[in-house]
Amino acid sequence: MTRFDDAPKKATNLSLNAKVLEMARELGMNVSQTVDTLLAEEVKRRYWERWNQDNKEAIAAANERIAREGLPLAKYRTFARELGDGKRK
Repeated sequence: MTRFDDAPKKATNLSLNAKVLEMARELGMNVSQTVDTLLAEEVKRRYWERWNQDNKEAIAAANERIAREGLPLAKYRTFARELGDGKRK
């Protein structure tokens, strides 16, 4: 996924609810920064939602294999045994 850190800003026009915009300004909010932050979060959420959808068959296959065969190298996971999560061999 593309990182959004330090990307240049680009001027754009938005249509916003006038009452919400007025209240945000009264509250001293930086509207541009707030919209930028919220939009970036939504883009990331939708990106990963799409990624999960596109890869659901591979994820299901991997989960089935782990359920059937266990985790690779599980016998070396001493920390999980302490929690009752590992099998002793």
